[in-house]
Amino acid sequence: MMKKAVVKKSVMYTIDLTKIDGDGAFPCPKCGSIISPDDETEEIYQIVETRAKNDELAEVILICNKCKSTIRLVGFLSQQEG
Repeated sequence: MMKKAVVKKSVMYTIDLTKIDGDGAFPCPKCGSIISPDDETEEIYQIVETRAKNDELAEVILICNKCKSTIRLVGFLSQQEG
């Protein structure tokens, strides 16, 4: 008998930076690991893609290294305007 391959659908969480107080750090929506913009070690998370609009940062896609969740950060443009 052949076993059917289990296909896991990956969920992409979206974090709006305009709704975060403080220094921009936030917990991973799945595992709670603190993701901080000051952490440049790539121990907690890894940036996999950045997207720009009109030569300004629009969003960042990252992966939590602990639980492998994909997180989309938005709200950069409205922060730059304010």
